[in-house]
Amino acid sequence: MGEKYTVDVDGKKYTPQEISAKILQYLKSYAEGYLGETVNKAVITVPAYFTDAQRQATKDAGRIAGLEVERIINEPTAAALSYGIDKKEQERTVMVFDLGGGTFDVSILELDDGMFKVVSTSGDNHLGGDDFDNAIANYIVEEFKKANGIDLSQDKMAMQRVKEESEKAKKDLSTTQQTHISMLHLFPLMKVDHYTLIWI
Repeated sequence: MGEKYTVDVDGKKYTPQEISAKILQYLKSYAEGYLGETVNKAVITVPAYFTDAQRQATKDAGRIAGLEVERIINEPTAAALSYGIDKKEQERTVMVFDLGGGTFDVSILELDDGMFKVVSTSGDNHLGGDDFDNAIANYIVEEFKKANGIDLSQDKMAMQRVKEESEKAKKDLSTTQQTHISMLHLFPLMKVDHYTLIWI
């Protein structure tokens, strides 16, 4: 967002704003179907590290989608608002930890008289749930190769199953200390055991 480049989709070039607008149009349509009324205005959240150009590009995407963008607010501020932190009377400092599918962000907010100020933000634009999926999948492939002498990474269908099982294991490890990956479930024709993953 906020940079002059295009992507080619089926022979047609799109700017980031146009792609973002397509997503916003879908969300607008979905909201209208759920609410049973027209949606014309929106508050849109963006990462705290977004530049002014990226924020303006996000506003432009809203306009292209047929929305009047009332405000652009930082995602950590939106997270804090959703938990009602702004309703607390005392001044406070809040840390918002956001681990998404592909990014990781930590923001420090100061709340004073019901107003949020983003004091600091940092993170990694290339770290998220997908990376955990890949780490687990790599572990499965390595262990399977050690035990059976077969490299699953060369088999697209096997890797699809491994990735599905890896994502399931990641979700399990979000709430428990360990989970089992059944290789029998993945490869019923092969005589292999199961692996236990322990969250450390």
